[in-house]
Amino acid sequence: MNNKFDALKDDDSGDHDQNEENSTQKDGEKEKTDRDKSQSGGKRKAVVPGPAEHPLQYNYTFWYSRRTPGRPTSSQSYEQNIKQIGTFASVEQFWKFYSHMVRPGDLTGHSDFHLFKEGIKPMWEDDANKNGGKWIIRLRKGLASRCWENLILAMLGEQFMVGEEICGAVVSVRFQEDIISIWNKTASDQATTARIRDTLRRVLNLPPNTIMEYKTHTDSIKDNSSFRNTKITL
Repeated sequence: MNNKFDALKDDDSGDHDQNEENSTQKDGEKEKTDRDKSQSGGKRKAVVPGPAEHPLQYNYTFWYSRRTPGRPTSSQSYEQNIKQIGTFASVEQFWKFYSHMVRPGDLTGHSDFHLFKEGIKPMWEDDANKNGGKWIIRLRKGLASRCWENLILAMLGEQFMVGEEICGAVVSVRFQEDIISIWNKTASDQATTARIRDTLRRVLNLPPNTIMEYKTHTDSIKDNSSFRNTKITL
């Protein structure tokens, strides 16, 4: 799988001129129109690999979100704020999306990219996530783009070797640091979380002293709720 990605990367990634960006925007508008039509009909067309494409083991969906810093959000407002970019089923379809996306290091403000298996929303409360957690790594500015690419290629290439445990990955761009995380289904499975941690160290080539934090989604929900309910007295 890695060789397939490497071979295609040289062809499909990199800078694109304005004409290509305009074409992509028009294609995106057309895809949105087609998607709206299909949804209005009650059925959504399944995403499948094209002829001669290299299929992935799972379909994945890119998401994007941006919010005002310092303002905690409810799960409802968060869900409304997160935007679906698109779903892909093959290596070639992945590069079609990824090569036209802004790199995390070039994002501004309080922004996040999410890459999750199709059918799993990047939310703590989703059925696939609610009993799980995530490994968190805080990065100094300038490292997010490379680490994000290495992480998602490892995830798509099934390098973690933990069956169906992986749900998705997130890169969060902040003002003073960036954060990447990988989510799994079962927080209580210590053997699985340890294997994910060790694979993460390897694929990101992290120094031995890198601090890695594992946090359950249950704790994240509690922390967010407590922050929302905190009263500030002036």
